[in-house]
Order: sequence, then C-alpha cells, then structure tokens
Amino acid sequence: MKISATVTLKQDVLDPQGKVVSQTLKNMGYKSIVSVRQGKYFEIELNETDKVKAKKIIEEINNKLLTNVIIEDYKISIK
Repeated sequence: MKISATVTLKQDVLDPQGKVVSQTLKNMGYKSIVSVRQGKYFEIELNETDKVKAKKIIEEINNKLLTNVIIEDYKISIK
C-alpha cells in the first residue's frame, strides 16, 4: 500500500523559503502570486493491506520522524 505524507509549516509559522520563492516569482513577472508556502512530500510503501493499521503506522512515523509537531502540520493520503 502506498501512502503519501505532505508536511507543511503551520499557518502562524514564518516560512522564509516560501517568502523568497514568492518574491522571486513576482520579480519574474508573475504578478498574480499572493503567497507561497514550502513543504516536504514523502511517499512511503508499506507491506500492509489494512488501511486502519497503515494509517496508524504512518501517523506514528510522522509524529516520530517526519514532522516537527510543534511547528509543522501533515496530511496523509492512502492510495
């Protein structure tokens, strides 16, 4: 089973890399850009057929390794 996890900074946390990308895009002529937030994307393949167990495993992985839960949020997608 393939699972994807997208990790992003929480909305109230400053994203300096996103700000730089946003400003660079505006400087390149993309004037309709309002804001950019940068994040991390992971694809993890599990040898698990039970979606409930798979979700529990990926949540543990996110909380223990992939995500700094103090400043980041994550979204899980099970495929």
